[in-house]
Amino acid sequence: MKRFAILLISILLTSCTSTTLVDYWKNPDIEYYEPQKVLIVGLTSNEKARKQFENELKQEFELRGTEAVASLDLPYASFKTKKVTLKELNELEEKLLQNSFDAIILSKVIGVEDKVMYKNKYHDRKETYRGFAEEYVKYQDIYYNPEYYDEYTIYHSETSMYCICPTKDRELLWKGYIDIIDPVSIDKSVSDYVKLTIAILEEEKLLNFPDVPK
Repeated sequence: MKRFAILLISILLTSCTSTTLVDYWKNPDIEYYEPQKVLIVGLTSNEKARKQFENELKQEFELRGTEAVASLDLPYASFKTKKVTLKELNELEEKLLQNSFDAIILSKVIGVEDKVMYKNKYHDRKETYRGFAEEYVKYQDIYYNPEYYDEYTIYHSETSMYCICPTKDRELLWKGYIDIIDPVSIDKSVSDYVKLTIAILEEEKLLNFPDVPK
């Protein structure tokens, strides 16, 4: 079921997007979860991307009747002016509980990878060359033609959803691994990332369904 969900969502969203769902894990003890108040944290030094991600994901949760707060707007904590200790984060969780939060979304980039892809007009496995000369002529552009291949960058990211409910252990509900492929626009990449995250959370029954205007 998990692999089917990955395939289905990837087909739906990667045809016109720069993001791809690679894998995810859901807590097997949680059938469904409907958060009532969520803290959204985007862990990146790119303040523009972080602000857009937190605000767009906040809007998606609010459309589904869930109160959401961007970490940059949290009045009693700062996630950007200094490093925080484990003790400070534990104290923050207690304060979040006191203020009726029951979930945290944390998203971050965990790796960057440079890739090279050969262009289709040069790479055709269906063709079989019987002679050395013919094949060498076709592929000599490896050295002489800069258009023989494309270079691109993949950002490997990870998004996690944590429960901070007072009636149960604070635990990981879901973790997803998403690749952002050769982003050329922060706006588009962030929007695609948010859409993909919401799609899989809905598929896994980890947030409310959106209110449909009548």
